[in-house]
Amino acid sequence: MTTPTPPQAKKVPTQRTHHGDTVTDPYEWLRDKESPEVIEHLHAENAYTESVTSDQESLRQAIFDEIKHRTVETDLSVPAHRGDFWYFTRTIEGEQHPIYCRVPVQDPESWAPPELEPGVELAGEQVYFDTNAEAAKHPFYSLGGMSISEDGALLAYSEDTSGDEHYTLRLRNLQTGENLPEQVDNVHGGGILEPTGQRVYYMVADSAWRPYRLYQHTVGTSADQDRLLLEIEHEELWTGIGLSADKKELLIVSGNSEYNATRILDATDPEAEPRLLISEERRLLHNAEPMELDGQRMILLVHNAEGPNNSVSLTTTEDLAAQDPAAEFDPGTPLLRHEDSVKIDDQLMVTAAQVLISARVNTVESVYLLPLETIREVRAGGAPVSPSSLSSPQFEEELCTVALVSAEYEAPLFRVLYTSWLTPPRIYDIDHHNVDDPQLRRETPVNDVDLDAYRAEREWATASDGTQIPVTVIRHRDVTADGKNPLLVYGYGSYEISMDPAFGIPRLSLLDRGVVFAVAHIRGGGELGRRWYEDGKKLAKKNTFTDFLAVTDHLNSAGWGDPTRVAALGGSAGGLLMGAVANLAPEKYRAIVAQVPFVDNLTSILDPDLPLSALEWEEWGNPLTDAEVYKYMKSYSPYENIHDVDYPAIAAVTSLHDTRVLYVEPAKWVQRLREHQQGDAPIVFKCEMDGGHGGASGRYEQWKERAWDYAFLAHHLEASDRQF
Repeated sequence: MTTPTPPQAKKVPTQRTHHGDTVTDPYEWLRDKESPEVIEHLHAENAYTESVTSDQESLRQAIFDEIKHRTVETDLSVPAHRGDFWYFTRTIEGEQHPIYCRVPVQDPESWAPPELEPGVELAGEQVYFDTNAEAAKHPFYSLGGMSISEDGALLAYSEDTSGDEHYTLRLRNLQTGENLPEQVDNVHGGGILEPTGQRVYYMVADSAWRPYRLYQHTVGTSADQDRLLLEIEHEELWTGIGLSADKKELLIVSGNSEYNATRILDATDPEAEPRLLISEERRLLHNAEPMELDGQRMILLVHNAEGPNNSVSLTTTEDLAAQDPAAEFDPGTPLLRHEDSVKIDDQLMVTAAQVLISARVNTVESVYLLPLETIREVRAGGAPVSPSSLSSPQFEEELCTVALVSAEYEAPLFRVLYTSWLTPPRIYDIDHHNVDDPQLRRETPVNDVDLDAYRAEREWATASDGTQIPVTVIRHRDVTADGKNPLLVYGYGSYEISMDPAFGIPRLSLLDRGVVFAVAHIRGGGELGRRWYEDGKKLAKKNTFTDFLAVTDHLNSAGWGDPTRVAALGGSAGGLLMGAVANLAPEKYRAIVAQVPFVDNLTSILDPDLPLSALEWEEWGNPLTDAEVYKYMKSYSPYENIHDVDYPAIAAVTSLHDTRVLYVEPAKWVQRLREHQQGDAPIVFKCEMDGGHGGASGRYEQWKERAWDYAFLAHHLEASDRQF
């Protein structure tokens, strides 16, 4: 067979100069996605990739079929009680998207959800939003959010029909099923209805895709009458909104990874203006949660003023707003002390029964319970308590995730999701006054799988500076550490995002082919608290890359991998990781898949007009103003450190309309990789022409994408055939 020739983009030298350093980039012209020549080039790349990987088609189909077979396609969620209805979703075999349903509450005193059966309609059941019907009108479809008025009569929803995450906000009368005539274009994310359904609040993004304007839309009026409530001019701040637990106030948070500002708006008053509680000048990372306690309106303030893992204090909106900006900040009465071993998450969930806190101990996320009586005691002058002294629901597995799902303010119970690497998601309802008896409402069914056939274990790798790096090793029980296994190492390591235990059906297809799937919990993530994140960002970013290499070496030396059959996988910032390790140690990997990869990070962050670039300065540093940051970033930027070497097989996969990591980054990256490739391994580029950062829309299309990635890896690991 004739080996196909990869597309060669023309070279148009473009220069940039910063801090006395001039860089010539021959492929920057590929940034113009309106250019027919660029689109033609992308189609040529897709054709080349299809040709080069054609021998993987049967493997892709096999993995897709396994995912499809194991997934219960006609399924449902656990109904959630809100107002006068139970709300739930159904998925139907053959349909890409969920259908949103509800049924009237029969007994207002009962919080036991109605029993559902797949494919069986309940008496009085209503379909209030059929995503499949809406998606059928467009090549791409994604919901940005839904909000329903307290009486259940009005739905606010937003939809993206291109993948660029620019949403249209629409309103639907749920009594008639008809949309209201008004709509708002170019909304960022979803809108939030205040409880009466008379007003909806929404954000609009600037040209750099930064949400910066808050508007109030009055239902029944046109969008050009919407009231601008707030504009955040600071280009490094990202603004989000949400209702307080009792839905009386709108919380407005503008921030980044290092500090934020909080404002509050009376959601019951159509004429209210936002009030500043804590300004960004405080350089405080915090979250303010309003609560009502014995008739007194108070604020639970989560903050990092006493340490990086956060503490909690008790204050009021009046005390916060009245503080002198020039004076030292007073967070209020200490409630929960800072602990090095416990990372308190920013978000608390306030209920009328107690406060629910998400926190992380030794990599594991769980829910901790703060009784109202403890808050009363501290308010009366009692000593603050340690987060580690709080109780939490107990489950059987050590490596698991317990995440809050919902807690209606007046409800007698709260709901959590429990999952692990080998346990499909379970939904539990937990009585506020009997947390030792969680009620299992549902476990996600999986077809024809013996989950006892797999194992997940924790190991620790030693980094180059002696730091111990947690590693999760997932395998079939018959795979032993004999040094002969195909090994896939997955990593992310940015933005304090933790790779928490979570079950995944697609992963089983690799495990059944004898692949050891390892998750590297490297610095830059949040698994071991805030310092773990800080040790993998800005001028410490290279720790992320060297940690990943240390994990790879550890797994090989421990016998989990055959050093000649190791692959790597990562996406977005994890795609930057893939590009960095490909340059640092290409000999360690047989194949690499980089999903929506941030591989030309320096070019992007040097341009504050590009989507999100200015916001990224708090993660990577600001190379525009800081010569040291510029030099450091240039020293690891994947695109700028490609050199003549025997690179492994590399697949860069992306989407044309991704606004988070632009398609141009991997498009340029593969061109330069091919120029310097000294070996025979293929370097391919696959671009979804109708998708965004999450790829194509619809579950079947997403399964196909996952099957493509896994087939590419399994093929190069010589693990195409099922072993178990």
